[in-house]
Amino acid sequence: MNRKSFIKGTSLLTGSVLTGGMAAAGRRKEKPVLMLAHITDVHIRPGDNAPQRFRNCLKKIKATGIDFFLNTGDSIHDASYDHVKRDSVTEQWQLWDECLSEIKGYDIYSCLGNHDMWWAAPDKQDAMYGKDYVVKRLKIPHRYYSFTRGGWHFIVLDGNNHNISLDETQFKWLEDDLAATPAHTPTLIMSHYPTFGATPILVGGHHSDYKRLKTLLYKHKDKVRASLSGHNHLCDKTSYNGVWYCCNGAMSGFWWGQGDKESAGPGYYLETPPGYAILKLFKNGDFESEYIAHGF
Repeated sequence: MNRKSFIKGTSLLTGSVLTGGMAAAGRRKEKPVLMLAHITDVHIRPGDNAPQRFRNCLKKIKATGIDFFLNTGDSIHDASYDHVKRDSVTEQWQLWDECLSEIKGYDIYSCLGNHDMWWAAPDKQDAMYGKDYVVKRLKIPHRYYSFTRGGWHFIVLDGNNHNISLDETQFKWLEDDLAATPAHTPTLIMSHYPTFGATPILVGGHHSDYKRLKTLLYKHKDKVRASLSGHNHLCDKTSYNGVWYCCNGAMSGFWWGQGDKESAGPGYYLETPPGYAILKLFKNGDFESEYIAHGF
C-alpha cells in the first residue's frame, strides 16, 4: 500500500468508523466553548523518523484552530525498564522538548504515563528518579491537579500506583475536588489508563479501582461528562451512567513501527491507526470527540 492510498483509507476510516459524536455532531448551530486536541502515547524516540512525523502531526493539529492540548502520557518512548540508561532518558526528553517547540504558545496539560518515569536511576535521591522529574519535564504543577477553563473543569489523575490505581491521598483529593466544584459544572477527567471502557476487554491495562471511581463519578453525575485515557493504543468510546469514556488511540500507533501480523494496516495497533482526537466542549456540558488517523 502506498502512502496516498494509506492516507485516503485512514481518512475514510476516521469518518465512518472511528468518529462517534457524543452530542449530535454536525447538526449544531452553536459553537463550542472549547476545541481541544487530545494526544496520547507519543512515545517519542529517535529512529523511524518519529520526531519529524510527530512535528508534522502537531502542524496539522494547529491548523484546526484548537485552544489547547491534553496529553495523557507516555510522552517519551520508554524510561521505565531496568536496562535504560541516563543518556537515553535525557535524549528522549530533549526530543520531546524540540518537538513541542512546534506548538510554542499553546498550553499543554499532561499526565504521567507508565513509560515516562526512570526507576533505574542510581538511587532515589537522583534528580532524574521517578515522578518528580517527569512533573518537571512536563511543566505540570503536580502528579495530579485540576484547572478550569471555558466554564469546564478538568481533573488530571496519576494512576501509576499499586495495581494501576489512585493512592489514598490522591483519591481523597479527588473526592474533595469534585465536592468543591460547583453543581452542574461540566467536568472532564483524564488519566493515562482507562478508568472504564471497552479496550480493557481486549488488552487489559485499566484502573483496578474502576468500581470505586465509577461510584464516585456517579455521585457527581451532574458534573462529570467525560473521562479520557490512552495507554492501550486503541480507540473506543463507551457511555456509562452519562459519562463518555474515551480511550483515544495513540499518536505513535504501533510505536512508530510498521505493525505486526495482527495490525489492520501500516502502523496500526490491532484495528486502530496512529492518530489523535479533536474534542468539542459545549457550554451546556455536551461533548464531542473525533479520532483522526494522521497518516504520517
